[in-house]
Amino acid sequence: MGAAGLRALLSSVRYEVLPARPTEDKVLAHVPRDVVVTVTASPVKGLEPTLDLTARLAAHGYRVVPHVPARLLRDDAHLKEVVDRLRESGVDELFVPAGDADPPAGSYEGALPVLRSLGELGSPFAHLGVTGYPESHPLIHDDVTVQSMWDKREHATYLVSNLCFDPRVLGDWIGRIRRRGIALPLHVGVAGPVQRAKLLAMATKIGVGESTRFLTKHPSWFLRFAAPGGYAPDRLLRRAEAALTDPSAGVAGLHVFTFNQIAETERWRRALLEGLGG
Repeated sequence: MGAAGLRALLSSVRYEVLPARPTEDKVLAHVPRDVVVTVTASPVKGLEPTLDLTARLAAHGYRVVPHVPARLLRDDAHLKEVVDRLRESGVDELFVPAGDADPPAGSYEGALPVLRSLGELGSPFAHLGVTGYPESHPLIHDDVTVQSMWDKREHATYLVSNLCFDPRVLGDWIGRIRRRGIALPLHVGVAGPVQRAKLLAMATKIGVGESTRFLTKHPSWFLRFAAPGGYAPDRLLRRAEAALTDPSAGVAGLHVFTFNQIAETERWRRALLEGLGG
């Protein structure tokens, strides 16, 4: 991959973290303040751990983006409560996926109604992110996911692509959404470096139900991560160079799924930047 293009992507990273007990200390120890931190939400544990960690990290001076899945919101009143709490913490950005809670906690089935409700609340956040699916969603047809992005484009300010390990699929998808007129800046989702033993330990900690759901939905992911030596995204980034650095692709940076391997992820990024002369 061209050094300049890869340096730019690695300098515009977001680290996705899970709101577990050690996460705050790991972020403080290893993540520079100029790296955006996004905090996931669990269908089992609900929004509280996400909101709590978001407030704590924001107080430490990080730019924090909480995930607020539509299917974890009970109703409009609950959404307003969440909005007020986040604004009090100084948060000005939100990532709104549909979420995996089944059944939903309330009336919201997907992200679009939440985005509309946020507009009715006066658009309290400067930036709103929504999900894109380069690889097929296990429950939703590809054409529906692309149409959904089109429907959300008036409300959202950027896209985050879900994990994809195939550079050809990723490049084709970027071209497809751009041809459909979806011009939102794209943060490309990649898995950070993950070692098998640490992935298994993390899967155990997040709870049997969630681990089972994760591995059932994404068996190919687990096989890649569990390979000898673990997984690192270097090869994907090199092979996807043309797709990611073409100006027409509108790639704003990388969204790195850390799986809470936060120290390892930042060490990998720094080593790659140093190797590129960054």
